[in-house]
Amino acid sequence: MEQGRAHEAVVPPYGSPRVPGQARGGERPGDARGEHVHAEPPAPRSVHRHSVRGQILAALRTALVDGELVPGEVYSAPALGERFGVSATPVREAMQQLSIEGAVEVVPNRGFRVTERSARELAELAEVRAMIEVPVMLRLARTVPACRWAELRPLALATTEAAATGDRAGYAECDRAFHRAVLALAGNQQLVQVADDLHRRAQWPLTAAPVARRGDLVADAAEHLALLDALCAQNLPVVQSLVREHFTGSAL
Repeated sequence: MEQGRAHEAVVPPYGSPRVPGQARGGERPGDARGEHVHAEPPAPRSVHRHSVRGQILAALRTALVDGELVPGEVYSAPALGERFGVSATPVREAMQQLSIEGAVEVVPNRGFRVTERSARELAELAEVRAMIEVPVMLRLARTVPACRWAELRPLALATTEAAATGDRAGYAECDRAFHRAVLALAGNQQLVQVADDLHRRAQWPLTAAPVARRGDLVADAAEHLALLDALCAQNLPVVQSLVREHFTGSAL
């Protein structure tokens, strides 16, 4: 990781843009006729900062999934800002969010340490996810018509495409999108949010664990298509088996 002094955020300058037809010096053609012309107000700085923070947060999540941010290592906001070409502020804000999610922990006066996670923690997350999602999917398998499950096939195929290229970060996003779409059929937004948070936590890298191979991702993605087939057929034993195996044997 390259260390160094952070740059200021590369953002367009704020100010009031000249309205089309506006005369030089701020005088508008309509002023002489008594018309009152309003310029569009500039975008608030807080909105733009939030946008930059969101971009940095997404980049940091990708770096975590790809293993570029190593468990146990400490990274400073200025150094990461140097890497991403922004000031330390949006990096620090993004890291605070990752701290809430459990991906990093704050190290006073140093920065943020990527959380070291054990295989046991991953197994516990898988168990909790199974406790939540298996009963929901079994209930949905009894009530949701096959045509609705067919609508989710493009999401399942997206996971296989990401897996085929070895795109770990892309696969992680597609994987969560598929599971969110399945659970959304239950009509419980709180359920979707809780399950997605657990899913994201399960995707953070393990301590000293090897990066998942492309074959592992491909096998993991294939289970999505098999699950859809079982749901369409209302084959409850296969649904239960596939979902449990998917959690315990997931590549991410």
